[in-house]
Amino acid sequence: MLEIEGLRVTYGSSEAVAGIHLTVGDNGAVALLGPNGAGKTSTLRAISRLVPCEGVVRFDGEDLAGRSTDEVARRGLIHVPEGRHVFPTLTVEENLRMGQVAARKRKGGFGFDDVYALFPALVPLRGRDGYTLSGGEQQMVAIGRALVAAPKLLLLDEPSLGLDPVILKAVFGALDEIRRHTPMLLVEQNTQQALAICDRASVLVNGRVEMSGVAHELTDRQAMLASFLGQKDAAEAG
Repeated sequence: MLEIEGLRVTYGSSEAVAGIHLTVGDNGAVALLGPNGAGKTSTLRAISRLVPCEGVVRFDGEDLAGRSTDEVARRGLIHVPEGRHVFPTLTVEENLRMGQVAARKRKGGFGFDDVYALFPALVPLRGRDGYTLSGGEQQMVAIGRALVAAPKLLLLDEPSLGLDPVILKAVFGALDEIRRHTPMLLVEQNTQQALAICDRASVLVNGRVEMSGVAHELTDRQAMLASFLGQKDAAEAG
């Protein structure tokens, strides 16, 4: 579904992503792990054409060179950025409806009922404005809005950021179900949660892939994984 070859992202004289290679298949989930400043968000932004980049990004067999962000979204590459970005003056239901714009006439995907089944906490909030929601509720809306866009591939940037343990469990429970139907590339600092739901993972450090493999194998290599992620306690990685 997604092939990246020699991807480079630079900001002035700083190289944020240094020629990485990455693939995501037609099903399952891939995690992109790494410490702060590793280039994870820049990688997602380059895939979505939000920042200029070098190298090849091929989505569903098509080279995305010269494509705009709107064009790749309409083709089914749907990005849930860090920070949620719900429409504050629209209700939960209206926010979800905005996701249908990118769906165009693609079949499949998730309906509103599917979203509410994944996130039951949103059911009594359908008529609530976005600005009144907690951070966790906004994250659920942001993911739900992406799902009704009938994604062929989901890009998710730090969905666990700032969530309390109860909401975190609900969000990752939903992501575990979603990945069974829609492939995803997940950027995440919560290594344990990411490896629990992903099939494969790569570790990005200073813009370079330093480690990659099957998720359960990376979990078994806790000490090495922890050293790349800058974790003091290797047990945090597994």
